[in-house]
Amino acid sequence: MTYRVDLAFRVEEALASLPGKGQREIFETIAAALVRLDNWPPPGGGHGALCWGPLSWVAFAAYLDGIEVYDMGWAG
Repeated sequence: MTYRVDLAFRVEEALASLPGKGQREIFETIAAALVRLDNWPPPGGGHGALCWGPLSWVAFAAYLDGIEVYDMGWAG
């Protein structure tokens, strides 16, 4: 099944300010969140969840057809 990923505007802006290494890690962390359906919060956007990478994290809400990343961080 194909799932979609939406990025909040502030996440898009933050990604644009990161160096390539940071962008890659954030996208890898988003990919990890996307494929771990068991970690998704209940669909509907009322609840959130976190997914951690080596130096990054993403906060996301789940919907029936994918996730929306509404916050992120990178400590690189």
